Amino acid sequence: MTHILAIAGSPSHPSRTYAILEHAAKTLSQPGIDIDIISVRDIPAEDLAYGRYDSAALEKPKALIEKASGIIIATPIYKAAYTGVLKAFLDLLPQKAFIGKVILPIATGGTIAHLLSVEYALKPVLSELGARHILSTVYAVDKQIQILTDGGVQIDEEINQRLQDVLKEFTLAVDNFQNQTKQLAHSN
Repeated sequence: MTHILAIAGSPSHPSRTYAILEHAAKTLSQPGIDIDIISVRDIPAEDLAYGRYDSAALEKPKALIEKASGIIIATPIYKAAYTGVLKAFLDLLPQKAFIGKVILPIATGGTIAHLLSVEYALKPVLSELGARHILSTVYAVDKQIQILTDGGVQIDEEINQRLQDVLKEFTLAVDNFQNQTKQLAHSN
């Protein structure tokens, strides 16, 4: 069984960021793949603000991260950086929480001008957490994602194609990493 964790870094719900993350999770959903979605906004604000590393609210997210072979992290971009709530969450994770994980960043923003924010703001933090296999970011401008009245999402065709392509790459990378891990375990 392959375990994927999708982390929503948006402080609001519903949001375009959550919608594209949920769309990605549905796209990946198939037999043999177990996908969990967590939203960092659901962790008590006091725990995040006061840096409560031992919070009971972090037990499940930490366990899901440990179990996951691949992690998708979605965040809106505000003021040329990922959200503060996501930063507070990442700060509470163990030092090398992302070692051995394939990471796929997804970002949304009001303007294309913040396209490189993930490269310069988020990816260094992910690396500090041990991530060594970080895929190319999918960045969507808000107007390319429409939340429908029925709760569904309509994604611009170009963004959807880029998302589909990177999700295929993500799946292959996770499978390859799992196979390498199994081979190493059998050779030891």
